[in-house]
Amino acid sequence: MNMVSESIVKDMALAPNGHLKIDWVKEHMPVLNRIRERFEKEKPFAGLKVAISLHLEAKTAYLAKVVQAGGAEVTITGSNPLSTQDDVCAALVEDGIRVFAKYNPSPEEYKSHLIKTLETRPDLIIDDGGDLVTILHSERRDLLSQVRGGAEETTTGILRLKALDKEGKLEFPMVAVNDAFCKYLFDNRYGTGQSVWDGINRTTNLVVAGKTVVVVGYGWCGKGVAMRAKGLGAKVIVTEIDSIKAVEAYMDGFEVMPMSEAAKHGDYFVTVTGNRDVIRKEHFEVMKDGAILSNAGHFDVEVNKVELEALSKSKRTVRKDIEEFVLADGRKVYLLAEGRLVNLAAGDGHPAEIMDMTFALQAVSLEHVNKNYESIGKHVLNVPYELDEMVARYKLEALGISIDKLTDEQKAYLDSWVE
Repeated sequence: MNMVSESIVKDMALAPNGHLKIDWVKEHMPVLNRIRERFEKEKPFAGLKVAISLHLEAKTAYLAKVVQAGGAEVTITGSNPLSTQDDVCAALVEDGIRVFAKYNPSPEEYKSHLIKTLETRPDLIIDDGGDLVTILHSERRDLLSQVRGGAEETTTGILRLKALDKEGKLEFPMVAVNDAFCKYLFDNRYGTGQSVWDGINRTTNLVVAGKTVVVVGYGWCGKGVAMRAKGLGAKVIVTEIDSIKAVEAYMDGFEVMPMSEAAKHGDYFVTVTGNRDVIRKEHFEVMKDGAILSNAGHFDVEVNKVELEALSKSKRTVRKDIEEFVLADGRKVYLLAEGRLVNLAAGDGHPAEIMDMTFALQAVSLEHVNKNYESIGKHVLNVPYELDEMVARYKLEALGISIDKLTDEQKAYLDSWVE
């Protein structure tokens, strides 16, 4: 196969820089390297086709190469128009992976890249946000029959999968990688927390200390964003719809209030809910002059851009990835990265050491589905605990950290109801 002629990328001349990026993250992903060594020997995906839709940057590229090392024919596309890195795409093509992706495609191009990826008729899929699954279950059901199952990366995708499962319409098993301990405890919290502020800081070049940050949503991602904002010296307000999470945010030392009130105080806003319109017309109307809006949820629907534009008398790009909206009374509101994931659209995403654990989970979850797809049913499944624990154990070993083990007597004590 000639992957160059079969692929759609911006410019193959960019490949050398893409290889450098991939080589860099490989050096910082010891867990995934260990799994790759086993895959190279055992070839768990020999003769199979794997389709991947993820944020297409260097760490994702290395996951694709690990799956390829397991014997798969891999095709990959992006899961967000602004997170694709063209040099990484070109490098993957040189490494024998089919790629359908470009930075900032039109909506029509973006959709066509997803469909072309599925038209390779994959046996297994890795999805991020549920785009591949949604297309397979709606307009391209003709491509369903060969799919054995797959794994889903993020909260938004799992919400879509669970809706399908609840209605009895999910046509193959999908592992909810996002719900694994080694994903949400580290990727969602520490990865999102650091990478969101990497993206905001490199884009705005403004100080965070002393300012007020409004974090919209206090799930694991929101906890990480709030924690890092506090570390940068900000005053932090959390908005929530869940009473338990709101109490947690309060006891973690943050102010908690409705968005209608928080909108009046924020200098920075970060949305991390997975829901739409969490910042909208009535909030724009009371914001401070100079407020900066950003989103770290999967889709660009959390900040209502249509209502913001309707309230504005002018709009312009004032700096790369910063749009200025001038409201009728002269106040200015700034939106980062078109309201798309600020950590990827305006940055490089999570640190390599964090994604090492997440993508290790993806690789072994895909292997688990392939081994068991005939018996596990067409449902959303949790990552088996033994795989979760294995990834954590590999991580500790890579860090040179040892932990205790139960003695036989301790095991017997915990397993018995008799003293």
